[in-house]
Amino acid sequence: MADYTPLDLTRWSNLLPQAFSGGKLEPLGPQTLRGLPFNVSLIQFGPADFRPLEIPISARAHWVIVAHRLLESHLQAGEPPGRLIASYRFCFTDGQAETVPIRERFEIAIIPTTWSLEYWGQMPFLAVPDRFDYLFAREAGRWEHTGIRQIEAMQASADRFFLWAWANPYPNRELSAIRIEPQDRAFLIGGVTLSTLAEDPFGREPRRPVKITLTEEEVADLRFDLVVEVDRGTATYPYPLPRQDAAAFLNDALRGWGQPYANHNSPAYTEIAALPSATVAVKSGEQELARVRWGDVLDKGMAQTPAARIELAEHGKNWVHVTVVDDETGQPLPCRIHFRSPDGIPYQPHGHHDHLLSDMGTWHIDLGGDLRLGHVTYAYIDGRCQGWLPTGDVLVDVARGFEYEPLRSHVTIQPGQRELTLRLRRRADLNAEGWYSGDTHVHFLSTHGAHLEAQGEGLNVINLLQSQWGHLFTSTEEFVGRPVSTPDGRTIVYTSQENRQHMLGHLTLLGLKQPVMPWCSDGPDEAELGGGLETTLSHWADACHAQGGMVVIPHMPVPNGEPAALIATGRADAVEFVIQADYPHLEYYRYLNGGYRLPLVGGTDKMTADVPAGLYRTYVFIPAEEGFDYETWCRYLRQGRTFISSGPLLRFSVEGARIGDTLHLPGNGGTVEVEAEARSIFPIHTLQIVQEGRVVAVTEEPNGADRLTLKARLTIDHHTWLAARAGGPGYFGPGRVHFDTWGRPIMAHTSPIYIAVGGEWWMASQETAQYMLTLLEGGLEYIRQRAPFVADGSVSHHHGEADHRAYLERPFHEAIAAVHRHLHRR
Repeated sequence: MADYTPLDLTRWSNLLPQAFSGGKLEPLGPQTLRGLPFNVSLIQFGPADFRPLEIPISARAHWVIVAHRLLESHLQAGEPPGRLIASYRFCFTDGQAETVPIRERFEIAIIPTTWSLEYWGQMPFLAVPDRFDYLFAREAGRWEHTGIRQIEAMQASADRFFLWAWANPYPNRELSAIRIEPQDRAFLIGGVTLSTLAEDPFGREPRRPVKITLTEEEVADLRFDLVVEVDRGTATYPYPLPRQDAAAFLNDALRGWGQPYANHNSPAYTEIAALPSATVAVKSGEQELARVRWGDVLDKGMAQTPAARIELAEHGKNWVHVTVVDDETGQPLPCRIHFRSPDGIPYQPHGHHDHLLSDMGTWHIDLGGDLRLGHVTYAYIDGRCQGWLPTGDVLVDVARGFEYEPLRSHVTIQPGQRELTLRLRRRADLNAEGWYSGDTHVHFLSTHGAHLEAQGEGLNVINLLQSQWGHLFTSTEEFVGRPVSTPDGRTIVYTSQENRQHMLGHLTLLGLKQPVMPWCSDGPDEAELGGGLETTLSHWADACHAQGGMVVIPHMPVPNGEPAALIATGRADAVEFVIQADYPHLEYYRYLNGGYRLPLVGGTDKMTADVPAGLYRTYVFIPAEEGFDYETWCRYLRQGRTFISSGPLLRFSVEGARIGDTLHLPGNGGTVEVEAEARSIFPIHTLQIVQEGRVVAVTEEPNGADRLTLKARLTIDHHTWLAARAGGPGYFGPGRVHFDTWGRPIMAHTSPIYIAVGGEWWMASQETAQYMLTLLEGGLEYIRQRAPFVADGSVSHHHGEADHRAYLERPFHEAIAAVHRHLHRR
């Protein structure tokens, strides 16, 4: 006899499939329901005929599984559950019998034809649907399922039957028959199957993680496309595992900050919940690689085929309460944390994700609370978390910004252990030195989510920016026109705006009391399809300044249309780097050399869950007597008391003058002493002093160091500026990069110290002036010849002026005049 044997009930069938399914032709005969074989026939009891029925068996069985369903119910009319629908009497050949009551909402239930709240949550206590819980298609689906797709798995509802299983207390005695004794409610039996196995036919074992290793190198190295199928159970989406071993992971220089994403077929893992008799099939695309019995994996810990090894990856686990504390104070410390097995299988705290959005893209989706850096998913916590950890060896990875030493270490979870304390050591305290960090450019987080991430990353300020993206408006509900601070005032979230136009440029408006509208203009990707040019960046800047706000040119200098006008007219309070690359540096240095004082700020332009807030951050120096708040932070940012960083922490002075100062020398100039220092939790290779874009002093460490210092004497004979910067080999040379989605290099750069020789500081450049004039002419030509806008007289624009084109052109004419004045005056 097979492990599961269906009985043939055809002779007692009394219902056509069309009648059962409202005219739809339902399949009869051999069927697989929940991985088990049935020979489906339709036997209806009631509403007119409630005669009993005896079905002969003549076989031994551990279990008898019945596929049935209730056809009428009065639960929604207030009738309590538990009404007796029938009795199933299991008769043995020795004359003995076991009678089991079949009760509504216990062994049987109705299957509604359409979903309604009345029937939701009314599954039977002791029966299961005729199909398994299931996964959504991994990489496809309908647009309206975008949100619900994130849950990955759905509870199955019964399609045609509920399955109920009777555990035979005497499996060695032969059954002669099953006698169906109906009461007075109509119900249907669709099949009966016998099991000779001791296993519970519906399974009681929760999922177990399984590591999959492919033996054929060619298949193992393919881009990940593994599929795991289980006939009598379920499997989660499989995921690749890193090939970097535990020792290399622990010793990596970027500990706490992720690792490269592994996108190969092997090794990989999935989680399986199945009957021991289940078959597990591993496929690469449509090609089947291996097929094993799940019971062999459970019994032996592993099953091997010529193409694959499938092994249990966990042999026990504990629910553990974890506390991360400051090593010096012993107080719980907000941070982000990751747990994994030595094989790389994640065990994230409860309430957080092992994999963000199934390891797919996260633009405007699933942001806040979790972070993905390459192959590592981190949970932001307030210093405490709890959840399952495997017993034995566990790898833990913890980080908190650039001022704490990341902790990536090995811990052992003992059987029964319920508490774990981890300690982070502070490497620097920038707040104590007067420096306060912030991210000028964050999208999509909630205010509370931004606070959680800011504290976990050691940030004092997050500027959360509402904006428009085509027909999508984001963070509208977060705007309150004021800073939102933690009770101790050390962390501030301020929701303002990024106003955007695809040709003229983008503009970050910080510290707004009221929104500046329209948010975006002139068509996609920024504004709506077919939109007209309603305004310019300069007008947005004026509206921001009228509120006492601050204007930043984001991701300097692109889109590169109107930044020249903003800089020429003094409307730009600062410029922002979001990445280390030649182009933004050349542009920044060009404007400094042209005589324009421009503080430098760092922002992430965070739009996805694989960018940590503050990865590129701004440190602002505030004198101790001032105290920290948002207004003061912005005021000193405007003064250029800043350095930006994606890791290194800079100190820089010239003859005692600090970042943002102007040092005055006599008319013939002189020699100045320059001092700089870079401290870093990541290896850095170079520390440079830059004058007018040229490196004039440098110290290097080819093997990388966590601290570099530089002291040099420079001869200065004209108005100039100096800045310090640190990074990888040669600063721009190839070096370690972060594992965020941008792959940003590790770097830091100060705003300038200006040096005036014989009077007020000034610089001018014919080259810079001509560059700016060319851009300004290009902006004017775009407005005159290409930009769409409604003809005057047919609409009333937001600005209220009669001549809309003159309104758009005005800032460019102002800028052209300002460039000429600046150049001629100097």
